[in-house]
Amino acid sequence: MTLSYRPRAGAAALIALAGLALTATTTLSADLVISNWDGYMAKDIAETFKAATGLEIEVVNHATNEEVMGKLMASGGKGYDIVFVSSPFAEILNGQGMLEPLDHAAIPNLANLYPEAAALAYDPGNAYSVPYTWGTTGLCYRSDLVKTTVDSWNNLLQPDDALKGKVTMLATDRWLMAAGLLSLGYSVNEKDPAKIEEARNKLIEAKKTLLAYDDTTFYSKLVSGEALLVHAWDGWCNYGITENKDIRFVVPKEGSDLWVDTIVVMKNSERKADAMKFINFILDAKNHAWAAQNILYKVPNKPAMESLDKALGEQYPNMAMSPAELVKYELLRDLGATMKDYSKAVSEIKAAN
Repeated sequence: MTLSYRPRAGAAALIALAGLALTATTTLSADLVISNWDGYMAKDIAETFKAATGLEIEVVNHATNEEVMGKLMASGGKGYDIVFVSSPFAEILNGQGMLEPLDHAAIPNLANLYPEAAALAYDPGNAYSVPYTWGTTGLCYRSDLVKTTVDSWNNLLQPDDALKGKVTMLATDRWLMAAGLLSLGYSVNEKDPAKIEEARNKLIEAKKTLLAYDDTTFYSKLVSGEALLVHAWDGWCNYGITENKDIRFVVPKEGSDLWVDTIVVMKNSERKADAMKFINFILDAKNHAWAAQNILYKVPNKPAMESLDKALGEQYPNMAMSPAELVKYELLRDLGATMKDYSKAVSEIKAAN
């Protein structure tokens, strides 16, 4: 098993995306141009897809959702056939009329999806997007070094003395704000300005006890012992568990988010039929299982998950979370104009002394 890591980023305001001076990739000779995070598909995907279909693909990497959204908005979606984006961004693209409806007749492997994955509120029935991976966010900690019970967002925001200076939080707007909102009993998609301000104030106070805001190396800090408790995506906690069996992941009792990374087809693609073939190829159980085996994220593909070695779920308990359990958490949605309030709050939190 070769682990692949990628940076995640939360939904940003569409108004901010419009200001990005980014352009689409240059024209390529491949049949399909696909934008995805680095390491999010098998390295030999181009070879295996060509062997199966005779089609050539070019994979262009983006570092964050915001980066590829800037390119898509600047180009009107031209230059790409298929894009991997998190679900709030798929919502934005669809709302802008930039996505091609999926041809279900051309994607028979959609039948491999769990029923829950075909009933997600942002796109019920998978009209314009296919979920590729899904998971949740919670607390990742050193069970051998933390002596108190870890079961609440307040373990992170109001740590006991032994944890002060040994805690990290995710820096990205949606997940940082979610921790504050959930600790107060509010929604991860909260739009009430008063509640957003209350969460902001609590997060400013929590900053005094933090080691760092960290979206990329938090699990390494946990492995080394520099941090004892970190705010983490479930898959990234698994990277820490790979290196130290005493690391544990827990979803706080107040609840958490449900994040989904999706595959979409651009309306301006000139190879839409071939794009549907690629999606069908990815949804083949063997091909989709690669993501679960190598990046340690759950995939919403029933035969793919059932094909995994049971030892994987034993080593990484959150991999064994059922779809029914997972969808109890709150789906991240596009916040529209409210996203600017989240971004403003996070800027103020990070600027606070």
